[in-house]
Amino acid sequence: MHPDRTSDERDVRRSVDAWASALSAKDASAVTSHYTPDYVQFSMAPPLQTKGGDPRSLQAWFDTWEGPIGYAVGEAEIATGGDLAVMHGLCRMSGTKVGGDKVDLWFRQTLGLRKAGGIWQIAHQHTSVPFYMDGSFNAAVDLAP
Repeated sequence: MHPDRTSDERDVRRSVDAWASALSAKDASAVTSHYTPDYVQFSMAPPLQTKGGDPRSLQAWFDTWEGPIGYAVGEAEIATGGDLAVMHGLCRMSGTKVGGDKVDLWFRQTLGLRKAGGIWQIAHQHTSVPFYMDGSFNAAVDLAP
């Protein structure tokens, strides 16, 4: 393995861990500081695509949670090359929604990152859950690794 690749992979993991910590703390400004200016997201929630990291809309979503949000990036695969990196794996989100509903959800996540000025930032985020193909089209949110 190329020595710079190992260093880049470690730096990508650190950047993603800092981003995940900001998510858990519900710090919208800190979360969006990890995004490139041309950030694009394909989220589980509508719309189909979001461009840019808007801290106000993220904060509105954070406000639907009581206390911190459990957000864990599991053992993810990281591939780097030059100033680009891809990280994919399973993530777990947990916590309590306003009103008392408990959430404990595993989902798939892929991040595309770009390095500028020596800093890795998220340029693309894709999250998804599978759905049951039994005709119900219900999200399979009861799955766990």
